[in-house]
Amino acid sequence: MSLAVLYCRARCGIDAPLVTVEVHLANGLPGLSIVGLPELAVRESKDRVRGALLNSRFEFPARRTTINLAPADLPKEGGRFDLPIALGILAASGQIPQQALCAFEFIGELALSGELRPVAGALPVALAAKQAGRALVLPSANAAEAALVEGVRIHAAGSLLEICDHLISGRQMPVYRYQASPQPLHTPADLADVRGQENAKRALEIAAAGAHSILMIGPPGAGKSMLANRLPGLLPLMSDQEALESAALLSVSSRGFRAADWRQRPFRSPHHTASGVALVGGGGTPSPGEISLAHNGVLFLDELPEFDRRVLEVLREPLESGEITISRASRQAEFPARFQLVTAMNPCPCGYLGDDRRKRCHCSADQIQRYRNRLSGPLLDRIDMHIEVPAVVPAELTGAIPAGQQTSAQVRQKVERCRSLQLARAGVLNSRLNGDRIEAYCSLPPDAAQLLSVAMERLGLSARAYHRILRLARTIADLEQSDGIGIPHLSEAIGYRRLDRRH
Repeated sequence: MSLAVLYCRARCGIDAPLVTVEVHLANGLPGLSIVGLPELAVRESKDRVRGALLNSRFEFPARRTTINLAPADLPKEGGRFDLPIALGILAASGQIPQQALCAFEFIGELALSGELRPVAGALPVALAAKQAGRALVLPSANAAEAALVEGVRIHAAGSLLEICDHLISGRQMPVYRYQASPQPLHTPADLADVRGQENAKRALEIAAAGAHSILMIGPPGAGKSMLANRLPGLLPLMSDQEALESAALLSVSSRGFRAADWRQRPFRSPHHTASGVALVGGGGTPSPGEISLAHNGVLFLDELPEFDRRVLEVLREPLESGEITISRASRQAEFPARFQLVTAMNPCPCGYLGDDRRKRCHCSADQIQRYRNRLSGPLLDRIDMHIEVPAVVPAELTGAIPAGQQTSAQVRQKVERCRSLQLARAGVLNSRLNGDRIEAYCSLPPDAAQLLSVAMERLGLSARAYHRILRLARTIADLEQSDGIGIPHLSEAIGYRRLDRRH
């Protein structure tokens, strides 16, 4: 039979749509054509496949060869189709049996020697192969990543010849086994290492408990970056689903997935010169940006006013929706982006406003206002907590660590209890409550409602700030295991809306 059919997977965002590779050999002048919307790297595969077949001591058929990558309207890119194309040519020419090929999916780039090279996005392919009920054959370098998906048979190979040997002999290909560590390989920095800043630590605990976004305002050297770096250590360990989601995003990114990243809460800290595309993702072939790579983790934006204002505005929609849609003329890709935003800024352009002990600030009121006006009101509205991080006095930096300092592990236990309470009550964390759920779970007694009404009027708070205060107060009450929101919880929540005030 001069027709062979195999299965492969394309790449579309973090999805891996099925591609059927059809190879047909016909009489006529020798030649090879690839159809089905292939881009340049796919069209070049014919030269890689020819070299790999000849160097593996197979015959390259001197016939008219047509390779169809279906569906025809799905763009195909990269070298992942080399392996199924080579196997299809061998099967169509009768050099290997083809009856067993329909039980497998194949991906892999071929070297001219016949060796298999790794491809990007192996984890989404393994997830899709599991749903389809087929085994996956791929390069050995991708095997550990793909084997993180439970319930899928992974067959790893180092070369084309190795795969053909099993197919010709009829022997069962060995199943790759990889045991991932159930715990992160790296221990995050401990909160107890931060001297002083008890108010900021308290705010960080609240932010971790309810997945609230936070803005820290303080002079240089006050510890804002140290505090932000310790937030991942306060978050609960990743569930299997969260770990797979984060690993899949890394798998399709330019960085690629590494074993050390498994179950590690993402912490992304892009430089303030980053563009909007770098932050939300994009490119001719849509790829995830920083907000998606921070999915299920923390996105830290230091020196917030130094970012281009148009770049910061692209954060507004994903902060609300938890996902980002990237549209291009030929395709559209959706990436998850449920990240916890942590930001930091100086109080003024020189950074020393209110820190006369170290250096007197010489910024005028107009300069300070222009500096803070770089942040738009709609963006500040979407940040739940605004806190001051004052400079640490020398006495707190010297000597032994005071007794009673909470470690990250101790705070994480409180955060886990608080989050379990939220999920049992509403099915989502407090920061994601909306609509009727806010009314149902964040109701106030009359005295607290009167306090919030007065605060709204005197401080000039928006309707969005009103709902964020309620959600924040609900988290503070949950940390104290209180059934209802009281005046102390509400007062503390109002105090965290510093930059929303009218004056």
